[in-house]
Amino acid sequence: MAKTDFKSVDEYIATHTEDVQAILSCVRSAIRNAVPGAEEMISYQIPTYKLQGGAVLYFAGWKRHYSLYPASERMVRAFKNELAPYKISKGTIRFPLFEPVPVKLIADIAKFRAKEGDARRRESVSVQEALAGATTPRRRPSGWSNSRGR
Repeated sequence: MAKTDFKSVDEYIATHTEDVQAILSCVRSAIRNAVPGAEEMISYQIPTYKLQGGAVLYFAGWKRHYSLYPASERMVRAFKNELAPYKISKGTIRFPLFEPVPVKLIADIAKFRAKEGDARRRESVSVQEALAGATTPRRRPSGWSNSRGR
């Protein structure tokens, strides 16, 4: 896979061998079905799914495995049992190419990541609204001191 300026997910998948193309297409379908409103694009030269501008999930194909990113600590804890057979490191879940694609697990992960992103966006909006609603401290008339007893 020498090409590194992909314009589409189709183009990315086409650079792999036929057997890996079938696997990556299955992963793609699982994500698209789970998060139908997500925008599909290439980011960091791999397939990416975004909702409201925030990344939900990335995937990539390699020689012996394919990966999903990012694997947040919260998500890994939530899917601890389901992810037990797979290698997880540095925010990456690795699935062997020689095993059946765990479509339901990938879909559940995509939905979970979408909810995480939605919660982050709501939290950010709440903080911004709170900051916007905060009153500016009143200025003391000139000549007033911060010291007591003066």
